[in-house]
Amino acid sequence: MTHQTTPGTLAPAGTVDHRPRRSGLIRILRRLARHRSGRIGGAAVLVIILMAAFGSLLVPYAPLKIDMAHRLLPPGASHWFGTDELGRDLLSRVIFGARYLLLVGVYSTAIAFGGGVLLGLLAVAGGGWTDMLVMRLVDIMLAFPYVLLLLAIIAALGPSLTTAMVAVGIAGIPGYARLVRGEALSVREREYVDAMRVLGAGTLRITLGTILPSILPALVIYTSYVMPLAVLSASALSFLGLGAQPPLPEWGAMLVSSRSFLATAWWVVAAPGMAIFLSILGLNLFGNALRDVLDPKHS
Repeated sequence: MTHQTTPGTLAPAGTVDHRPRRSGLIRILRRLARHRSGRIGGAAVLVIILMAAFGSLLVPYAPLKIDMAHRLLPPGASHWFGTDELGRDLLSRVIFGARYLLLVGVYSTAIAFGGGVLLGLLAVAGGGWTDMLVMRLVDIMLAFPYVLLLLAIIAALGPSLTTAMVAVGIAGIPGYARLVRGEALSVREREYVDAMRVLGAGTLRITLGTILPSILPALVIYTSYVMPLAVLSASALSFLGLGAQPPLPEWGAMLVSSRSFLATAWWVVAAPGMAIFLSILGLNLFGNALRDVLDPKHS
């Protein structure tokens, strides 16, 4: 005799329910799709990724090609965003520049994430003097104003896009370290961690196998806030001439050479400026939606 179950009912005792379970990732994506900020922010992030991945196929003109005969043309049929002071097509430069925004966001956040998680877990796992020394190092980094720390690192390494990414990443390490330490100390006192100790699990296994997975949702939420700040900071450094250098079509660097044409050719400033604004807005909206989905308080 076989037992049959209908959708939405439990299998009888003694039988195995072979119905596929929904993965956590699919549930998160579906909740993001139902969230208004998630839809808008997700669409913006998707556009950035597509421009970064397929920018070389989408651009109508070479982003570095100089054409002085068509300099400072207003937006029109042949140049949708107009041209800059060297006759370069602004639409092509904006599309091509998305890859630099993505590079800055990913690499800067990865540096901050890796360094902060390492220091935070080291402080919790080591305890005692290790904890004190690690957190005093973090306090020293926090004692420097954010901008001053960025300028000090760039002064030591020299201005470039790579240096800007490294500087922004290092400046973000203390925030991650304090978050990881605080969350890990809370998780360490829970019953299932005590049970693992009783069963003979070592410090390394508990830290990496239990504590770290437990604090990952908090890290993902925090990362959604850090990445827009990293992108904005790198663009600001490029605007000051301390990040990406011309003729690289990075949006912050594009604003440097175009600011003198604000009164006579507004589109030269508007194209990269609106690209930065919309990208940061989209990342923030996506981060807010991600917080609402992952944070238990908003479930």
